[in-house]
Amino acid sequence: MSDHGADITTRNISGCGLSGMMSLKGERVDGRAIRESIALLHDRSNGLGGGFAGYGIYPEFPRHFAFHIMYYSTQAQDAAESIIEQGFDIARDERIPTRLVDAITDPPLLWRYFATPKAAAVAESQAGSEQDFVLREVMRINTETSGAYVFSSGQNMGAFKGVGYAEDIADFYRLEDYQAYIWIAHGRFPTNTPGWWAGAHPFTLLDWAVVHNGEISSYGINKRYLEMFGYRCTMRTDTEVMAYLLDLLVRRHELPIEVACKIIAAPFWKTIDRMPPQQRDLYRTLRQVYASALVNGPFAIIFAREGGMVGINDRIKLRPMVAARKDDFLYISSEEAGIRAMCANPDVVWSPRAGEPVIGRVGEDTVVGAPPARGAEVAYA
Repeated sequence: MSDHGADITTRNISGCGLSGMMSLKGERVDGRAIRESIALLHDRSNGLGGGFAGYGIYPEFPRHFAFHIMYYSTQAQDAAESIIEQGFDIARDERIPTRLVDAITDPPLLWRYFATPKAAAVAESQAGSEQDFVLREVMRINTETSGAYVFSSGQNMGAFKGVGYAEDIADFYRLEDYQAYIWIAHGRFPTNTPGWWAGAHPFTLLDWAVVHNGEISSYGINKRYLEMFGYRCTMRTDTEVMAYLLDLLVRRHELPIEVACKIIAAPFWKTIDRMPPQQRDLYRTLRQVYASALVNGPFAIIFAREGGMVGINDRIKLRPMVAARKDDFLYISSEEAGIRAMCANPDVVWSPRAGEPVIGRVGEDTVVGAPPARGAEVAYA
């Protein structure tokens, strides 16, 4: 989170609002429940940013990359489309549907493209995979094209964000028209970086989407580390590194989500020293090899990828996060009230421990990090 626009005398020290929901069976629901949840957390933001990401929203184009792009000029659109047309076969392109909302003013031109990489372009680029080619082209548009910003680039998913309160952003993008099996949402209270359309959450890359409450004091180290692997931070907000770190660790380095979480929110050295020998050796190695991927500072994040959703706090738990289960649904939010706006009577509610992820995967009934269901009992860790 972050911004120049916030008056330090009215700063909300517990920060932004987060919410997420997913069906472990992969059943899709529309965007009304997630809108109500983040709307209830209205006072956690200040109108300088709100946004959503949904998974499963484009069943008619399940394997096409859905590029959501903001344009600030016709020249920017021409330049970005030239890059896209060189490397991709475009099945459809169109304005992203919106409606007039009084509170949303001066939006950029919002466009989407459903496209697949051209085999010849991928081969010529020596990217190694379609995903690496898409990553390269996203970075190219965001760095080389003035006034064009790719804010979503996954398959069968999309981000919807901008300057405004989250509930107004939902209405602006007509979120009730989309069906998703995972929804994540964010209401922003920026304190250190600008409140602008591309700087709102979620931050995405390929099918990763991240929403964040907190401040990343390790941003400079994380940014320089990511640049070694071809990532470029262009959105002027610290959270951007989270999406890129997850892509690097999980997709490119093929680490399990659980391990990636233990790199980002690594145990303290004194904790590692007390571990059994085999576990201690593993965590020492992770901290040494991925020292520059450790995220310092207070944070609570919810992130999603095709087939799953994760919530995790920093290793001291300096930002709030609550999780819940009801039947086949997993819910995560900054506050229990945000969960009960989506589900009035959850089976179990709990507060995840510092640095311990809550992981839900489609097709699996068990949620990693969840206590056993005990009626409506609340289990605060």
